[in-house]
Amino acid sequence: MLQNIRDNSQGWIAKTIIGVIIMLLALTGFDAIFNAAANRGTVAEVNGEEISQTELDQAVNMQRRQLAQQLGNSFDPSLLNDGMLRQSALSGLIERMLLLQAARGADFAFSDQALDQLILQTPEFQVDGRFEAARFDQVLQQMGYTRMQFRELLEQEMLIAQLRAGIAGTAFVTDQQVRQFAELERQTRDYSSRTIPASLEAVSVDEAEIGSYYEANREQFRSPEQVVLEYVELNKEDLFDQIELDEQALQGLYQTHIANLAEQRRAAHILVEVDDDTDDQAAKARIDALAQRVGQGEDFAALAQEASEDPGSASQGGDLGFAGPGVYDEAFEDALYALEKGQVSEPVRSEFGWHLIKLLDVRAPEVPTFESLRPELERELKSQRVEQRFVELTKQLEDSAFEAADLAQPAQELGLQVQTTPAFGREGGEGIASNRQVIQAAFSDEVLGDGANSNVIELDPDTAVVVRVKEHIQPEILPLEEVRERIAQQLRGEKAAEQARKEGEALLASLRAGEDKTGPEAWARTEAATRNQEGIDPMVLQAVFRMPKPDGEQPTYQGVSLANGDYVVLELHGVGVPQDELSEQELQEYRRFLASRAGQQDFSAYREWLQAQAKIERE
Repeated sequence: MLQNIRDNSQGWIAKTIIGVIIMLLALTGFDAIFNAAANRGTVAEVNGEEISQTELDQAVNMQRRQLAQQLGNSFDPSLLNDGMLRQSALSGLIERMLLLQAARGADFAFSDQALDQLILQTPEFQVDGRFEAARFDQVLQQMGYTRMQFRELLEQEMLIAQLRAGIAGTAFVTDQQVRQFAELERQTRDYSSRTIPASLEAVSVDEAEIGSYYEANREQFRSPEQVVLEYVELNKEDLFDQIELDEQALQGLYQTHIANLAEQRRAAHILVEVDDDTDDQAAKARIDALAQRVGQGEDFAALAQEASEDPGSASQGGDLGFAGPGVYDEAFEDALYALEKGQVSEPVRSEFGWHLIKLLDVRAPEVPTFESLRPELERELKSQRVEQRFVELTKQLEDSAFEAADLAQPAQELGLQVQTTPAFGREGGEGIASNRQVIQAAFSDEVLGDGANSNVIELDPDTAVVVRVKEHIQPEILPLEEVRERIAQQLRGEKAAEQARKEGEALLASLRAGEDKTGPEAWARTEAATRNQEGIDPMVLQAVFRMPKPDGEQPTYQGVSLANGDYVVLELHGVGVPQDELSEQELQEYRRFLASRAGQQDFSAYREWLQAQAKIERE
């Protein structure tokens, strides 16, 4: 249980932020939420702020795709009620707007710098572990966002996350609550069980039963709906051979490389921090006194070991090692690069406090020859141009596919081949048909219903496709001969489970009446079972821990049907409570878990309060 608490109580804010980004990246092909030019009327007003029809349409599409992702093979769009889906989506937009209004009203803010860092650290925008602007633009293009639109949406999600954290983070629990919860969680149960198996061999099914079931449930036995797709594929690898490099461009890139090679400077410093204990005036006075001692000839390294408040360098005599431009605070760097070797600066103020800086050494950069860098330069320049060309061709493919009535024209314009997939259903198939975005596009209203070409779909960072339906294979009711064995198997399972249940309930009745004639060898004994005991069916454990505590020596009884049809009769002998004291670490983990749960409940209550206080008008 403690491990479950650890998993469920830590890092939920970070997971929320990451989840937002992943959700945005997963829902490719949508217009931006904030595309004001496309607004088509107002569907609701929340405290005077409007929600447009366009926003609602996009939210409905998002919900439909999220359901498809969650349900996988079980997703059947024909079962969706569009009216209910729209109401659900509208409620979500209203709640989101209420939370944004509350966050802004409480003066929550998320700086441009913090947004920059969040984007820079997002793996989907990185190539080889580093942020790439071309990759960022490519992903946003696939999503239908401009940079500003994406930043605006991301900022809003961060504001909501701050509001959630601000409310949920105030929750607390008392020591008594923690100990009561821990006592319940650490309970053990002593019980015996007897399994009555659902025996398929003990039951039979005749043709009349099979026929009756088939006639009553014919719709269950349809062949899967399938499609055959045509598609064109754009791949970065195919573009490398098309890129020609000229000597001038390589020379230019070489000059850029060597221009970025800066001299390395080895600095040492003495730091007096400005913090809650030392204000700026006091810190300045201390650094002036240290500067005077340096000026009187005291050894800088010895003085750094004595007085510097930088624990990382003080023991090394203040030595920070070699570093190039852009590493240090701007004021620190300006002072360092103004020094001659061996010289000590005047006191310098940075965000950390006051410094004395000494330049220990200067190391000139080693400039590699053009020929030694040529292979690297060629790879880099080709990659840059392929990336740029890929973005251009992706946009061209998007535009051409949107305008064309088939894929022949886009394929001809871009020198691509029209390829065909084997037939596959909503569960997917092989090749590109195994990609969830392709499956969603293939069975979407636009592609399947209207016969249109899809938007560009990014299979991976190097591959993009456009698909259209070549053939739509409608589901048909399968003949009885093809499903007879499946029906017989299902009916035998149901009969066997029912027979096991009746036998088990009869045994329960005799046990409760004190008339059990079975011997102890028919029962399996379990001592001190915990709530997360391994090797025991979860349904059995759940039933055991719901049983009332035995009254004296008299056990209590309960029965439970398992997923495989077996019926288990349970005899509870006793309830145990561990006598050992909880460690402080265990108590803290229980406390964090309960506080997190209480915080989430508080936030839910806050959302309900916002709804109750708001002026909401639905069109």
